[in-house]
Amino acid sequence: MTLTRWFAVATITLTVILADPIARSQASDAALNLPDNPVAQQSQTTTPDSSTAPPGVKPYPPTPAPTSTAPMTEEERRKLAQEQLKKQEKQRVFAVMATFNTTANKDAVPLSSGEKYQLFFKSATDPWPFVLTAFGAGIDQAENSFPEYGQGVEGYAKRYGAAYADYFTGNLLGNAVLASWWKEDPRYFQKGTGSYTRRILWAASGTVWCKRDNGTWGPNYANVMGNLMGAAVSNVYYPAPERTVGDTLSRGFTVTAQAIIGSEIIEFWPDMVRHHQRKQAEKLAKKGIGPDAVPPAPQPTPPSPAPQPPPPQP
Repeated sequence: MTLTRWFAVATITLTVILADPIARSQASDAALNLPDNPVAQQSQTTTPDSSTAPPGVKPYPPTPAPTSTAPMTEEERRKLAQEQLKKQEKQRVFAVMATFNTTANKDAVPLSSGEKYQLFFKSATDPWPFVLTAFGAGIDQAENSFPEYGQGVEGYAKRYGAAYADYFTGNLLGNAVLASWWKEDPRYFQKGTGSYTRRILWAASGTVWCKRDNGTWGPNYANVMGNLMGAAVSNVYYPAPERTVGDTLSRGFTVTAQAIIGSEIIEFWPDMVRHHQRKQAEKLAKKGIGPDAVPPAPQPTPPSPAPQPPPPQP
């Protein structure tokens, strides 16, 4: 499909262009010893106990061991999951591309079946897929892909409808129906830390390896099978020459490959933002208006001249 080839080339090019600045930004962070997730350092002050307290000093009572927290009730779990979903539904790349099926919280609460359908519906009705579909249908129209659809408004409408139906069906089956059936989490869990190579491999594996509702990890059957089943359903509305077994499998695996490219962009988007913010801070510092700029020292006020005596009278 033309859109598939164009999308793959464009996104891979974008990743390659931004790879070097990201790597240099990470190297700079390492040189400056800047942690990715800074935490408050524990106090180094020790408290006297019965064995170390000097004579005459009353030792502090021993610190009680932390107690294990009680498991959440179903109502608490549902409330926390809804709070996390609301945060996810505000996530975007370039302030446009919706990334609702992404979380940086490695301990995110598993979603119930109803919440998986809620997440799917929110993604499917967001303006982003409609804009992307319109753009893709325009490319197909310009290159006369699926010539059986014809040209003009009718041809564009058919291409638009087919493209959005592909998106809707694949998401419905992979992220809601099958994910609920096989108890798999439809979200991509960002790694965020580690070497550049490990993060690339992590993002690439996300489309075929997923977290399950019980906290374990395993093959992402829902995503792969959902893409293949969606491609099979598309034979209902695609032209007859596009309904072969080879074309059907190609569409299913192509969608899976596109998901890998999308995961790569989502994984490294925070790095792109940090790199941009670093460059902006450096520019402001050079101009003397950044947060690290040193304000000029106040100049002392020159003393006022001493009064002169009046001239003698003749």
